[in-house]
Amino acid sequence: MKEDRELKEYRELLPPPDHFEEGFGWKSVVGAFFVGFIMMPGSMYLNLVIGTGVGPAARWVTVILFAEVAKRAYTRLSQQEVFVLYYMAGAALASPFSGLLWNQYLVQSEAARILGLTHLIPSWVAPPLSSESYLERTFFHRDWLVPILLMVGFELIQAVDHFGLGYALYRLTSDVEKLPFPMAPVGALGTMALAESANRQESGWRWRVFSIGGVIGIVFGALYVLIPSVSGVVLSEPIRILPIPWIELTHYTEDMLPAVATGIQLDLGLLFLGMVLPFWAVMGGFVGFLITLIINPILYRKGILYHWHKGMETVDTVFANNFDFYMSFGIGLGLAIAVAGIIHVMAMLRSRDAKPFRKRIKKLFTPPPGRGDFNIWIAIGIYVASTTAYIILCNYLVPGFPVIFLVAYGFIYTPIISYISARMEGVAGQFVSLPMVREASFILASRYFGYHGIGIWYAPIPIHNYGKATVKFREIELTGTSFKSIIKAEIFVFPVVMISSLLFSQYLWQLAPIPSNQYPYAQELWHLHALNTLLLQSATLEGNSPFFQAFKISYVLWGLGLGLVTYWTLATMNLPIMLIYGVTRGLGQTTPHGVFLEVVGALLAKYYFVRKYGVKWRLYAPVLLAGFSCGMGIMGMLGMGFTLIMRSLGRLSY
Repeated sequence: MKEDRELKEYRELLPPPDHFEEGFGWKSVVGAFFVGFIMMPGSMYLNLVIGTGVGPAARWVTVILFAEVAKRAYTRLSQQEVFVLYYMAGAALASPFSGLLWNQYLVQSEAARILGLTHLIPSWVAPPLSSESYLERTFFHRDWLVPILLMVGFELIQAVDHFGLGYALYRLTSDVEKLPFPMAPVGALGTMALAESANRQESGWRWRVFSIGGVIGIVFGALYVLIPSVSGVVLSEPIRILPIPWIELTHYTEDMLPAVATGIQLDLGLLFLGMVLPFWAVMGGFVGFLITLIINPILYRKGILYHWHKGMETVDTVFANNFDFYMSFGIGLGLAIAVAGIIHVMAMLRSRDAKPFRKRIKKLFTPPPGRGDFNIWIAIGIYVASTTAYIILCNYLVPGFPVIFLVAYGFIYTPIISYISARMEGVAGQFVSLPMVREASFILASRYFGYHGIGIWYAPIPIHNYGKATVKFREIELTGTSFKSIIKAEIFVFPVVMISSLLFSQYLWQLAPIPSNQYPYAQELWHLHALNTLLLQSATLEGNSPFFQAFKISYVLWGLGLGLVTYWTLATMNLPIMLIYGVTRGLGQTTPHGVFLEVVGALLAKYYFVRKYGVKWRLYAPVLLAGFSCGMGIMGMLGMGFTLIMRSLGRLSY
């Protein structure tokens, strides 16, 4: 894999710091409550309405608000305090209990009924259909006690587990091997920009760019989110100036492009996202989409895409195509990328310098002073303890599943794939994972070890990939923030997240059934997600599962062969390796309607903004996207606030 020029530009954006400071204090405490009880409900509501949450908006709004309050109190936020606020805001927006909203839908879904799986979903995931809680639409019912307690337990283990193997691999790849982590500066630059706002001469451009994006986000958010939300409360049907989630065109193109899902998603955020993403990754996605435009009609006429028929819309078309071809083909493509990444890592390991291993490994035990590191053996102990807890808990919930698989997940597969992914993140900014390992092992246990059921699909199995965690630790380092600050933030934000997430999940379900007309994205796409999810889960049942009808090894091999040939062809021709990742994404047969605005954004960035502003545009684009997300998030929260107030008044009237 040759070094990509774009990634080299990202690598040089931000030099490493020379000192580290504490960032956790009373401002962080107030910020956690602000995000948990004000930003989180807006994010949850937007996820149900348009499919994307507040996202970076909550982080930026929190940082900006606290920075302005600090100025008026004749103080200021340090760079480290800004990053801790930013970090806590991201952790608070995870909203773990929103998964309960999905679980209650899954049990009641038509997909579960069609596939005959309703009665097989474990009661520790969601109560059976006979529970009165579904009629009352409430989680505050004795039938939900076990699922809620298990959710809290899972989240607690994950919060601790974050400082286990992920931290150890960060120390190995960053401190020992000195890998550059080219994408880490992108995550650190925004908070550093706002932290420098006290020096207007230095950071004035950042505020101007952020404000421009914010105004665009407010105007677009008013049309896209606020008006539909407000009108949906006042009128019987919401007014949608722009269709959510997309303009459906499949009916108009089905004669010319059979078995192709067509449409346009008018979310302006995709335009700004295209400006931020690496250009060749976006163009690769567009190439992949163009290939499907050509290939799908051919596959349909050859009888391969045989479930598709005229009259199907996007959701049904994508599901039928995945069933017939793209699920198996996509597995092969994913395997090709994983194989190429493993070969790349092996080649780099063989070409290491000849420094004695003992000298290199000493850096594991002598981290930079003042960074707030803890002993590497503590990290390894956390990893062993959390993995063991996963194994014990999973074995208790699903006693029929072979324990040897759980041990292999946690102590063999997880460290190997995590190290490979961490190195790929450190060298090329790419996340690597082996597709379908979890699913294939479940099916293997069903076929040859006597396990039958779907409970294992919901159990907390110890399969993790800590490659992303290494990038997060690198971001913390680049901002000069002490790791001890992050540990304190994790401890404090956990109960805030648990309480607020449960309360607002309950409140949103009380307002209207989920999905329903009040939550258009969930109503449009949750059925597709349920079909894909339950189809895969049926593979571990006795008899001829629908999964085995959809899974075809020949298509997997075609995907593997095509992916490897394309990968090495691009490398031989010295074309950007990012292209292959983009093509794979385009061939993944997800809903392709957002690719057009992403391409427009990428073209504008490369052929206008980069030429006008140079490499510095790499700094502008993330701030512009953050401003737009902030504006959209504000409109989403206004719409949600109006909806909550009006519906609450309606409930009180009766």
